[in-house]
Amino acid sequence: MRKGFLSEYFTGVTAKRLSVVEVHPESSNQHEFNGVEELKKLLGKERLTNMSTRFVWLGEENRGFSEDSYVTWYDARERHPRRSEYRLYFKSNSVIERANAGDLLILAKRPSGELVIIVVAKESTEENQLVWLFGLPAMPATSFTYRGLENGRDKEIGFAARFILEELGIGIEEPEIDKLDKLLEPFQGVFPTTAEFSSFARKTLPEVIPQDSPDAALLAWMTHEEKLFRRLEHHAVDNRLHAGFLSDKGTDVDGFIQYSLSVQNRRKARAGYALEHHLDEIFRSFDLKYGRQVVTEHNSKPDFLFPGAREYHDSAFLKSDLSMIGVKSTCKDRWRQVLSEAAKIPDKHLLTLEPGISENQTKEMQAHGLQLVLPSELHRTYTDVQQTWLMDIYEFIDHIKKQQKRWG
Repeated sequence: MRKGFLSEYFTGVTAKRLSVVEVHPESSNQHEFNGVEELKKLLGKERLTNMSTRFVWLGEENRGFSEDSYVTWYDARERHPRRSEYRLYFKSNSVIERANAGDLLILAKRPSGELVIIVVAKESTEENQLVWLFGLPAMPATSFTYRGLENGRDKEIGFAARFILEELGIGIEEPEIDKLDKLLEPFQGVFPTTAEFSSFARKTLPEVIPQDSPDAALLAWMTHEEKLFRRLEHHAVDNRLHAGFLSDKGTDVDGFIQYSLSVQNRRKARAGYALEHHLDEIFRSFDLKYGRQVVTEHNSKPDFLFPGAREYHDSAFLKSDLSMIGVKSTCKDRWRQVLSEAAKIPDKHLLTLEPGISENQTKEMQAHGLQLVLPSELHRTYTDVQQTWLMDIYEFIDHIKKQQKRWG
Protein backbone atom coordinates (compact mmCIF):
# COMPACT_ATOMS: atom_id res chain seq x y z
CA MET A 1 0.00 0.00 0.00
CA ARG A 2 1.27 3.48 -0.93
CA LYS A 3 -0.17 6.72 0.37
CA GLY A 4 -1.89 8.68 -2.36
CA PHE A 5 -2.31 5.62 -4.59
CA LEU A 6 -5.23 3.30 -5.36
CA SER A 7 -3.73 0.50 -3.23
CA GLU A 8 -4.52 2.67 -0.19
CA TYR A 9 -8.19 1.90 -0.85
CA PHE A 10 -8.18 -1.48 -2.63
CA THR A 11 -5.84 -4.46 -2.67
CA GLY A 12 -7.18 -5.96 -5.91
CA VAL A 13 -10.23 -6.41 -8.11
CA THR A 14 -11.88 -8.98 -10.34
CA ALA A 15 -14.51 -8.17 -12.96
CA LYS A 16 -16.78 -9.88 -15.47
CA ARG A 17 -19.90 -9.40 -17.56
CA LEU A 18 -22.97 -10.86 -15.89
CA SER A 19 -24.68 -13.69 -17.74
CA VAL A 20 -28.41 -14.43 -17.90
CA VAL A 21 -28.12 -17.37 -15.50
CA GLU A 22 -26.46 -15.15 -12.88
CA VAL A 23 -29.07 -12.39 -12.79
CA HIS A 24 -32.46 -13.81 -13.70
CA PRO A 25 -34.16 -15.73 -10.85
CA GLU A 26 -36.36 -17.61 -13.34
CA SER A 27 -33.17 -19.03 -14.85
CA SER A 28 -31.33 -19.77 -11.63
CA ASN A 29 -31.67 -19.40 -7.86
CA GLN A 30 -28.07 -20.31 -7.15
CA HIS A 31 -26.91 -16.97 -5.59
CA GLU A 32 -23.34 -18.06 -6.26
CA PHE A 33 -20.39 -17.29 -8.49
CA ASN A 34 -18.06 -20.10 -9.43
CA GLY A 35 -14.70 -19.73 -7.71
CA VAL A 36 -12.43 -19.63 -10.72
CA GLU A 37 -8.69 -19.02 -10.43
CA GLU A 38 -9.12 -15.27 -10.89
CA LEU A 39 -11.36 -15.15 -7.82
CA LYS A 40 -8.86 -17.20 -5.84
CA LYS A 41 -6.20 -14.57 -6.58
CA LEU A 42 -8.41 -12.02 -4.87
CA LEU A 43 -9.86 -14.07 -2.00
CA GLY A 44 -7.27 -16.78 -1.39
CA LYS A 45 -8.08 -20.41 -0.57
CA GLU A 46 -9.12 -20.15 3.08
CA ARG A 47 -12.82 -20.34 3.92
CA LEU A 48 -14.38 -16.92 4.61
CA THR A 49 -17.73 -17.11 6.37
CA ASN A 50 -20.14 -14.16 6.50
CA MET A 51 -17.60 -11.76 5.06
CA SER A 52 -18.73 -8.14 5.44
CA THR A 53 -19.68 -6.89 1.96
CA ARG A 54 -21.15 -3.75 0.51
CA PHE A 55 -23.21 -4.23 -2.65
CA VAL A 56 -23.40 -1.14 -4.88
CA TRP A 57 -25.56 -0.48 -7.93
CA LEU A 58 -24.51 2.27 -10.34
CA GLY A 59 -26.55 3.21 -13.38
CA GLU A 60 -26.44 5.93 -16.01
CA GLU A 61 -27.07 9.43 -14.62
CA ASN A 62 -25.82 8.33 -11.17
CA ARG A 63 -28.96 6.46 -10.20
CA GLY A 64 -27.11 4.50 -7.53
CA PHE A 65 -27.81 2.82 -4.21
CA SER A 66 -26.08 0.37 -1.91
CA GLU A 67 -26.88 -2.40 0.56
CA ASP A 68 -24.69 -3.91 3.26
CA SER A 69 -24.71 -7.70 3.47
CA TYR A 70 -22.43 -10.74 3.77
CA VAL A 71 -20.90 -13.32 1.45
CA THR A 72 -19.30 -16.69 2.10
CA TRP A 73 -16.27 -17.98 0.19
CA TYR A 74 -15.94 -21.74 0.51
CA ASP A 75 -14.80 -24.98 -1.11
CA ALA A 76 -17.86 -27.11 -1.85
CA ARG A 77 -15.53 -30.17 -1.96
CA GLU A 78 -13.37 -29.30 1.03
CA ARG A 79 -13.65 -32.90 2.32
CA HIS A 80 -12.42 -34.34 -0.97
CA PRO A 81 -8.71 -35.31 -0.80
CA ARG A 82 -7.81 -34.15 -4.32
CA ARG A 83 -10.57 -32.02 -5.82
CA SER A 84 -11.77 -28.53 -4.96
CA GLU A 85 -14.74 -26.48 -6.15
CA TYR A 86 -14.74 -22.94 -4.78
CA ARG A 87 -17.84 -20.79 -4.76
CA LEU A 88 -18.79 -17.31 -3.61
CA TYR A 89 -22.23 -17.40 -2.03
CA PHE A 90 -24.32 -14.26 -1.52
CA LYS A 91 -27.78 -13.62 -0.14
CA SER A 92 -30.52 -12.16 -2.30
CA ASN A 93 -30.32 -8.37 -2.25
CA SER A 94 -31.68 -5.31 -4.06
CA VAL A 95 -28.45 -4.69 -5.99
CA ILE A 96 -28.29 -8.12 -7.62
CA GLU A 97 -32.04 -7.97 -8.25
CA ARG A 98 -31.50 -4.73 -10.19
CA ALA A 99 -28.74 -6.25 -12.38
CA ASN A 100 -29.23 -7.20 -16.03
CA ALA A 101 -27.34 -9.56 -18.29
CA GLY A 102 -24.38 -7.69 -19.80
CA ASP A 103 -23.92 -5.38 -16.81
CA LEU A 104 -20.41 -5.20 -15.39
CA LEU A 105 -19.74 -6.91 -12.06
CA ILE A 106 -16.70 -5.76 -10.07
CA LEU A 107 -15.49 -7.44 -6.88
CA ALA A 108 -13.02 -5.22 -5.05
CA LYS A 109 -11.26 -5.99 -1.78
CA ARG A 110 -10.49 -3.23 0.70
CA PRO A 111 -7.31 -3.29 2.87
CA SER A 112 -9.62 -3.86 5.87
CA GLY A 113 -10.73 -7.16 4.32
CA GLU A 114 -14.19 -5.84 3.47
CA LEU A 115 -15.45 -6.78 0.02
CA VAL A 116 -17.21 -4.31 -2.28
CA ILE A 117 -19.35 -5.80 -5.04
CA ILE A 118 -20.31 -3.24 -7.66
CA VAL A 119 -22.85 -3.80 -10.41
CA VAL A 120 -22.69 -1.10 -13.07
CA ALA A 121 -25.00 -0.64 -16.05
CA LYS A 122 -23.65 -1.72 -19.42
CA GLU A 123 -22.18 1.04 -21.63
CA SER A 124 -22.79 3.68 -18.97
CA THR A 125 -20.55 6.55 -17.90
CA GLU A 126 -20.06 4.84 -14.55
CA GLU A 127 -18.82 1.71 -16.33
CA ASN A 128 -16.26 3.75 -18.30
CA GLN A 129 -15.06 5.42 -15.12
CA LEU A 130 -14.55 2.18 -13.18
CA VAL A 131 -12.89 0.39 -16.10
CA TRP A 132 -10.41 3.28 -16.27
CA LEU A 133 -9.92 3.50 -12.49
CA PHE A 134 -9.10 -0.18 -12.05
CA GLY A 135 -7.26 -0.61 -15.35
CA LEU A 136 -9.69 -3.27 -16.58
CA PRO A 137 -10.02 -4.43 -20.19
CA ALA A 138 -12.13 -2.03 -22.24
CA MET A 139 -14.56 -4.87 -22.99
CA PRO A 140 -14.56 -7.24 -19.97
CA ALA A 141 -15.54 -10.81 -20.83
CA THR A 142 -18.14 -13.07 -19.20
CA SER A 143 -15.35 -14.77 -17.25
CA PHE A 144 -13.54 -13.11 -14.35
CA THR A 145 -10.46 -10.95 -14.97
CA TYR A 146 -8.13 -10.24 -12.05
CA ARG A 147 -6.32 -6.95 -11.56
CA GLY A 148 -3.80 -6.65 -8.76
CA LEU A 149 -2.40 -3.35 -7.59
CA GLU A 150 1.25 -4.22 -7.47
CA ASN A 151 4.31 -4.30 -9.77
CA GLY A 152 3.85 -0.73 -10.97
CA ARG A 153 0.12 -1.08 -11.72
CA ASP A 154 -0.93 1.08 -8.76
CA LYS A 155 -2.73 4.22 -10.00
CA GLU A 156 -1.94 7.56 -8.35
CA ILE A 157 -4.96 9.36 -6.92
CA GLY A 158 -5.30 12.41 -9.15
CA PHE A 159 -8.40 14.48 -9.79
CA ALA A 160 -10.20 11.83 -11.89
CA ALA A 161 -9.52 8.97 -9.45
CA ARG A 162 -10.60 11.14 -6.52
CA PHE A 163 -13.82 12.02 -8.38
CA ILE A 164 -14.69 8.36 -9.02
CA LEU A 165 -13.84 7.15 -5.51
CA GLU A 166 -16.05 9.81 -3.97
CA GLU A 167 -18.87 8.78 -6.31
CA LEU A 168 -18.48 5.33 -4.75
CA GLY A 169 -18.81 6.88 -1.30
CA ILE A 170 -15.15 6.33 -0.41
CA GLY A 171 -13.62 9.23 1.51
CA ILE A 172 -10.13 10.33 0.51
CA GLU A 173 -7.46 10.42 3.21
CA GLU A 174 -5.79 13.82 3.35
CA PRO A 175 -2.13 13.71 4.48
CA GLU A 176 -1.93 17.46 5.14
CA ILE A 177 -4.74 18.02 7.68
CA ASP A 178 -2.66 20.18 10.04
CA LYS A 179 -1.63 22.49 7.20
CA LEU A 180 -5.24 22.84 6.01
CA ASP A 181 -6.50 23.55 9.53
CA LYS A 182 -3.92 26.31 9.96
CA LEU A 183 -5.01 27.95 6.71
CA LEU A 184 -8.65 27.79 7.79
CA GLU A 185 -8.19 29.38 11.23
CA PRO A 186 -9.51 32.83 10.15
CA PHE A 187 -12.93 31.35 9.30
CA GLN A 188 -13.50 29.84 12.79
CA GLY A 189 -15.73 27.11 11.41
CA VAL A 190 -18.02 29.52 9.52
CA PHE A 191 -18.49 29.31 5.74
CA PRO A 192 -17.81 32.46 3.70
CA THR A 193 -19.54 33.11 0.36
CA THR A 194 -18.58 30.79 -2.48
CA ALA A 195 -16.77 33.60 -4.33
CA GLU A 196 -14.77 34.51 -1.22
CA PHE A 197 -13.82 30.89 -0.58
CA SER A 198 -12.70 30.31 -4.18
CA SER A 199 -10.60 33.47 -4.04
CA PHE A 200 -9.09 32.26 -0.75
CA ALA A 201 -8.25 28.89 -2.33
CA ARG A 202 -6.40 30.60 -5.17
CA LYS A 203 -4.50 32.95 -2.86
CA THR A 204 -3.30 30.03 -0.74
CA LEU A 205 -1.94 28.33 -3.85
CA PRO A 206 0.25 31.17 -5.18
CA GLU A 207 2.54 28.90 -7.20
CA VAL A 208 -0.28 28.16 -9.68
CA ILE A 209 -0.16 30.53 -12.67
CA PRO A 210 -3.12 30.10 -15.08
CA GLN A 211 -1.19 31.58 -18.03
CA ASP A 212 1.32 28.72 -17.73
CA SER A 213 -1.41 26.11 -18.14
CA PRO A 214 -5.10 26.95 -17.69
CA ASP A 215 -5.96 23.25 -17.68
CA ALA A 216 -3.58 22.40 -14.84
CA ALA A 217 -4.52 25.58 -12.94
CA LEU A 218 -8.23 24.76 -12.93
CA LEU A 219 -7.68 21.25 -11.55
CA ALA A 220 -5.17 22.49 -8.97
CA TRP A 221 -7.54 25.18 -7.71
CA MET A 222 -10.54 22.83 -7.66
CA THR A 223 -8.63 20.12 -5.80
CA HIS A 224 -7.22 22.58 -3.27
CA GLU A 225 -10.59 24.21 -2.64
CA GLU A 226 -12.21 20.79 -2.22
CA LYS A 227 -9.67 19.87 0.46
CA LEU A 228 -10.16 23.18 2.25
CA PHE A 229 -13.94 22.88 2.03
CA ARG A 230 -14.03 19.36 3.45
CA ARG A 231 -11.88 20.39 6.43
CA LEU A 232 -14.01 23.46 7.11
CA GLU A 233 -17.12 21.32 6.73
CA HIS A 234 -15.65 18.78 9.16
CA HIS A 235 -15.25 21.45 11.84
CA ALA A 236 -18.69 22.97 11.20
CA VAL A 237 -20.48 19.59 11.30
CA ASP A 238 -18.50 18.48 14.33
CA ASN A 239 -19.59 21.60 16.23
CA ARG A 240 -23.22 21.07 15.21
CA LEU A 241 -23.22 17.41 16.27
CA HIS A 242 -21.73 18.29 19.63
CA ALA A 243 -24.54 20.82 20.14
CA GLY A 244 -26.99 17.97 19.56
CA PHE A 245 -30.45 17.79 17.99
CA LEU A 246 -33.01 18.29 20.72
CA SER A 247 -36.49 19.79 20.83
CA ASP A 248 -39.17 20.25 23.47
CA LYS A 249 -40.37 16.74 22.66
CA GLY A 250 -36.94 15.11 22.98
CA THR A 251 -34.59 14.07 20.17
CA ASP A 252 -35.14 16.21 17.08
CA VAL A 253 -34.98 13.57 14.35
CA ASP A 254 -36.50 15.84 11.69
CA GLY A 255 -33.99 18.55 12.55
CA PHE A 256 -31.12 16.10 12.14
CA ILE A 257 -32.43 14.90 8.76
CA GLN A 258 -32.89 18.48 7.52
CA TYR A 259 -29.38 19.38 8.63
CA SER A 260 -27.94 16.32 6.89
CA LEU A 261 -29.71 17.27 3.66
CA SER A 262 -28.43 20.84 3.92
CA VAL A 263 -24.86 19.51 4.20
CA GLN A 264 -25.30 17.40 1.07
CA ASN A 265 -26.92 20.25 -0.87
CA ARG A 266 -24.15 22.66 0.12
CA ARG A 267 -21.53 20.21 -1.18
CA LYS A 268 -23.24 19.90 -4.55
CA ALA A 269 -23.93 23.60 -5.01
CA ARG A 270 -20.47 24.70 -3.87
CA ALA A 271 -18.67 22.53 -6.43
CA GLY A 272 -20.60 24.12 -9.29
CA TYR A 273 -20.02 27.66 -8.04
CA ALA A 274 -16.32 26.99 -7.43
CA LEU A 275 -15.88 25.80 -11.01
CA GLU A 276 -17.51 28.96 -12.35
CA HIS A 277 -15.44 31.24 -10.09
CA HIS A 278 -12.12 29.63 -11.07
CA LEU A 279 -12.99 29.60 -14.76
CA ASP A 280 -13.92 33.28 -14.50
CA GLU A 281 -10.44 33.99 -13.08
CA ILE A 282 -8.80 32.05 -15.93
CA PHE A 283 -10.72 33.91 -18.62
CA ARG A 284 -9.85 37.26 -17.03
CA SER A 285 -6.17 36.30 -16.82
CA PHE A 286 -6.20 35.78 -20.60
CA ASP A 287 -7.93 39.15 -21.20
CA LEU A 288 -10.98 37.59 -22.80
CA LYS A 289 -14.07 39.72 -23.26
CA TYR A 290 -17.25 38.06 -22.02
CA GLY A 291 -20.43 38.41 -20.03
CA ARG A 292 -21.37 36.13 -17.18
CA GLN A 293 -24.96 34.97 -16.59
CA VAL A 294 -26.35 37.54 -19.04
CA VAL A 295 -29.92 37.18 -20.28
CA THR A 296 -30.53 35.90 -23.83
CA GLU A 297 -33.84 34.50 -25.18
CA HIS A 298 -36.65 33.32 -22.91
CA ASN A 299 -34.75 34.56 -19.84
CA SER A 300 -31.98 32.00 -20.43
CA LYS A 301 -28.65 32.82 -18.79
CA PRO A 302 -25.63 31.04 -20.29
CA ASP A 303 -22.75 30.80 -17.83
CA PHE A 304 -20.30 32.63 -20.11
CA LEU A 305 -21.18 34.54 -23.28
CA PHE A 306 -18.50 35.90 -25.65
CA PRO A 307 -18.09 38.81 -26.20
CA GLY A 308 -21.18 39.80 -24.18
CA ALA A 309 -24.83 40.83 -24.00
CA ARG A 310 -24.55 44.01 -26.11
CA GLU A 311 -22.98 42.17 -29.07
CA TYR A 312 -25.36 39.23 -28.69
CA HIS A 313 -28.44 41.42 -28.96
CA ASP A 314 -26.96 43.55 -31.77
CA SER A 315 -28.57 42.32 -35.00
CA ALA A 316 -25.58 43.68 -36.99
CA PHE A 317 -23.04 41.61 -35.05
CA LEU A 318 -22.05 38.41 -36.89
CA LYS A 319 -23.47 35.26 -35.32
CA SER A 320 -20.30 33.40 -36.32
CA ASP A 321 -18.34 35.66 -33.97
CA LEU A 322 -20.46 34.71 -30.94
CA SER A 323 -19.62 31.90 -28.54
CA MET A 324 -20.94 30.56 -25.27
CA ILE A 325 -19.88 27.92 -22.79
CA GLY A 326 -22.00 26.20 -20.16
CA VAL A 327 -20.30 25.00 -16.99
CA LYS A 328 -21.31 21.86 -15.08
CA SER A 329 -19.04 20.07 -12.63
CA THR A 330 -20.85 16.85 -13.57
CA CYS A 331 -22.87 16.38 -16.75
CA LYS A 332 -25.28 13.52 -16.13
CA ASP A 333 -28.37 14.21 -18.23
CA ARG A 334 -28.22 17.95 -17.46
CA TRP A 335 -26.02 18.72 -20.47
CA ARG A 336 -29.18 19.08 -22.58
CA GLN A 337 -30.08 22.22 -20.61
CA VAL A 338 -27.25 24.03 -22.42
CA LEU A 339 -28.87 23.40 -25.81
CA SER A 340 -31.69 25.87 -25.09
CA GLU A 341 -29.36 28.70 -24.04
CA ALA A 342 -28.23 31.43 -26.46
CA ALA A 343 -30.35 30.32 -29.42
CA LYS A 344 -28.39 32.50 -31.88
CA ILE A 345 -25.33 30.29 -31.34
CA PRO A 346 -25.88 26.91 -33.05
CA ASP A 347 -22.59 25.31 -31.99
CA LYS A 348 -22.22 25.49 -28.23
CA HIS A 349 -19.53 24.51 -25.74
CA LEU A 350 -19.86 22.77 -22.39
CA LEU A 351 -17.10 22.51 -19.80
CA THR A 352 -17.24 19.72 -17.25
CA LEU A 353 -14.94 17.91 -14.82
CA GLU A 354 -16.65 14.54 -15.19
CA PRO A 355 -14.26 11.80 -16.33
CA GLY A 356 -15.12 9.00 -18.73
CA ILE A 357 -18.54 10.05 -20.03
CA SER A 358 -20.02 7.23 -22.10
CA GLU A 359 -19.67 7.15 -25.89
CA ASN A 360 -23.47 7.09 -26.21
CA GLN A 361 -23.64 10.42 -24.38
CA THR A 362 -20.80 12.09 -26.28
CA LYS A 363 -22.19 10.93 -29.64
CA GLU A 364 -25.50 12.54 -28.73
CA MET A 365 -23.70 15.75 -27.77
CA GLN A 366 -21.97 15.82 -31.14
CA ALA A 367 -25.27 15.24 -32.93
CA HIS A 368 -26.69 18.32 -31.17
CA GLY A 369 -23.70 20.54 -31.98
CA LEU A 370 -22.37 20.57 -28.42
CA GLN A 371 -18.58 20.54 -28.00
CA LEU A 372 -17.33 19.04 -24.73
CA VAL A 373 -14.44 20.86 -23.03
CA LEU A 374 -12.39 19.27 -20.22
CA PRO A 375 -9.00 19.90 -18.60
CA SER A 376 -6.43 17.98 -20.64
CA GLU A 377 -5.57 15.62 -17.75
CA LEU A 378 -9.10 14.20 -17.83
CA HIS A 379 -8.97 13.35 -21.55
CA ARG A 380 -7.16 10.10 -20.76
CA THR A 381 -10.25 8.76 -19.00
CA TYR A 382 -12.04 8.76 -22.37
CA THR A 383 -11.65 6.30 -25.24
CA ASP A 384 -9.15 6.95 -28.03
CA VAL A 385 -11.99 7.77 -30.42
CA GLN A 386 -13.51 10.28 -28.00
CA GLN A 387 -10.16 11.96 -27.34
CA THR A 388 -9.82 12.98 -30.99
CA TRP A 389 -12.96 15.10 -30.54
CA LEU A 390 -12.54 16.52 -27.04
CA MET A 391 -11.33 20.08 -26.53
CA ASP A 392 -9.21 21.28 -23.59
CA ILE A 393 -9.38 24.68 -21.90
CA TYR A 394 -6.33 26.09 -23.67
CA GLU A 395 -7.87 25.19 -27.05
CA PHE A 396 -11.13 26.85 -26.08
CA ILE A 397 -9.30 30.02 -25.05
CA ASP A 398 -7.44 29.99 -28.36
CA HIS A 399 -10.79 29.65 -30.16
CA ILE A 400 -12.11 32.76 -28.36
CA LYS A 401 -8.90 34.71 -28.97
CA LYS A 402 -9.23 34.07 -32.72
CA GLN A 403 -12.80 35.34 -32.59
CA GLN A 404 -11.70 38.29 -30.48
CA LYS A 405 -9.29 39.46 -33.19
CA ARG A 406 -12.28 39.83 -35.50
CA TRP A 407 -14.30 41.83 -32.96
CA GLY A 408 -12.03 44.85 -33.35
